[in-house]
Amino acid sequence: MNAARLRAIFFKEFIQMRRDRGTLALLLGIPVMQLMLFGFAIRQDVRNLPTVVFDASRTSQSRALAQQFEATDNFRIRGNVPSYEAAIKAIDGGKARAAIVIPEDYARSLKRGRPTQVQVLVDATDPTASQSAIGAALLVGQRTNVQMISARLGSGAGITPGLDMRVRPLYNPALQSVFFIVPGIIGMILSNILIVTTAMAVVREREHGTLEQLIVTPLTRSEIMFGKIAPYVLVGMVQITAVLLVGHYLFHVPIRGSLLLIYAVALLFIIANLGLGLFISTLASTQAQAMQVSFFFLLPNVLLSGFMFPREAMPDAARWIGLALPLTYFLQVIRGIVLKGVGLVELWPQAAALVGFALLFFTFSTLRFHKQLG
Repeated sequence: MNAARLRAIFFKEFIQMRRDRGTLALLLGIPVMQLMLFGFAIRQDVRNLPTVVFDASRTSQSRALAQQFEATDNFRIRGNVPSYEAAIKAIDGGKARAAIVIPEDYARSLKRGRPTQVQVLVDATDPTASQSAIGAALLVGQRTNVQMISARLGSGAGITPGLDMRVRPLYNPALQSVFFIVPGIIGMILSNILIVTTAMAVVREREHGTLEQLIVTPLTRSEIMFGKIAPYVLVGMVQITAVLLVGHYLFHVPIRGSLLLIYAVALLFIIANLGLGLFISTLASTQAQAMQVSFFFLLPNVLLSGFMFPREAMPDAARWIGLALPLTYFLQVIRGIVLKGVGLVELWPQAAALVGFALLFFTFSTLRFHKQLG
């Protein structure tokens, strides 16, 4: 190996890299930005689970119990609900991740020294978050019993524990992580593959010289954009079919909701990701830049959407960034349909968000695409 020739090609590549300032800025800037973002955002300890309270007792003792739950920092009380059914509905629709059910005779039973049950309903679709909630709820029960026993000892009464804390994990009572992961993988596969593939579309046409052939045709900009995403829509639907079949028959993940609704929402999600990929393609001037910008979106998809880490554990800024990702809403929909069996009545806000993303990204990519070179 000739050292002089090797040194020449070495310096030549550095010069070429310096000329392509866009790619160089992405290579140096994106890792720093992502480290700063994810270093603050990723947390394993789950806090502030949105919680509703069905307080049939409506006494100072029941309100004190609800405050003890909130004092653990694992629960954040979002309000009261009028019935047990309303508590279930709040969890079904994703408005709450837990519900505290206090019986009507709670205060009366405590005063008379009789055992009383308090039920805590926990959304167990996410085992990590639910385990923290279950542990915190049981701890509240233990602390309350210790306080009661101490008070009764001081008054000379019996020491039988008065509070029986019953925790009921919903949708995934065995806390199997595969039930949480497999529906999320559906969204991750669709998002990552479709964004990267379509991000290369316009750039590849430009680099290969075939973009000129499209420009001289009578096709409008929107027709060209539609034509580019149409084959990938079919590919995405085939992908979701394959993943659903494998997840159900190999990993035994139940499908409790409507398959038709799954495909309808998946179609919106596919179009949104294809629109985002096309938008990236119109921003980049080379395939390397398109790939770098794509990866800039892929890591937030994995880390901020709720695919791996509970969003409740993230700081407010990270949760707001997660709301700008279509995957965040799709994961809520797919897990709601597959694991909870809920329908469009509960999930229409997430479906509406996906419609908005699909229209927004496709409109931006169409406006960015010009039927001229340069």
